[in-house]
Amino acid sequence: MKKLVHALVLTGLVGTSTFAMAAEESPHSLSANVGLYSDYIFRGISQTGGDPAIQGGLDYSHSSGFYLGTWGSNVGWIEDFQGYDRGNMEIDLYGGFRGGIGKTDFSFDVGAIQYLYPGDRNGATDADTTEIYGALGWKWFTAKYSYYVSDEVFGFADADGSDYLGISASVPVGETGLTLGANWGTFSFENNSGQDYDDWGVSATYDMGKLSKVADGVTVGLKYTDTDADKTAWTETITADPQFLGEGTTTVWISKAF
Repeated sequence: MKKLVHALVLTGLVGTSTFAMAAEESPHSLSANVGLYSDYIFRGISQTGGDPAIQGGLDYSHSSGFYLGTWGSNVGWIEDFQGYDRGNMEIDLYGGFRGGIGKTDFSFDVGAIQYLYPGDRNGATDADTTEIYGALGWKWFTAKYSYYVSDEVFGFADADGSDYLGISASVPVGETGLTLGANWGTFSFENNSGQDYDDWGVSATYDMGKLSKVADGVTVGLKYTDTDADKTAWTETITADPQFLGEGTTTVWISKAF
């Protein structure tokens, strides 16, 4: 709609004030992001075996609270841990509904996400995973519960009913552009209890736009994560240089939001 109105402005069919009003009142919005990470850590577990990752996503949101999005990254565990003959991508598709609760500082988010790992399985357990989730937020704090409805959960068979509970905080330091964070979570795998673990982390991010408008939307970050995952259960086996995927790790990154 914005493009259509803009075109009409250029041809002189509508005035500038009409275009401004249409832009302000549009209930639709699109956003995108791209980032370079020294490691891809998901819930305490390295998805790239300690190697860098390039990630990016595209999101649509409506003023009603409805949203849809997709996101992707390179991964390494599909081949080195799961045993696919070929596969080095993760593609996520998600959607849900979020918003505030009355005139309070509470918020909610409910939705579903499909994790896709395209590749050649050659007999390995399917890594594709379906998750439904619900989150409750208060100011800088969020509690999120995820429940898995697919038969396979990140490559573990007969694991529907697995769940993950995560608690996190993200606190801005005044108007400095610095945000400090902390998180803790626990993952329980149905019929695969040897994979159960807790994870935790602390982080700091900085909005580079505070230094220059040229850097608007650019964020740099630093995060330390660790787990109590069983080393025998979470170490790569199909590689010449096996990595323990749940070890304590410091990750740095730079990302850009559009």
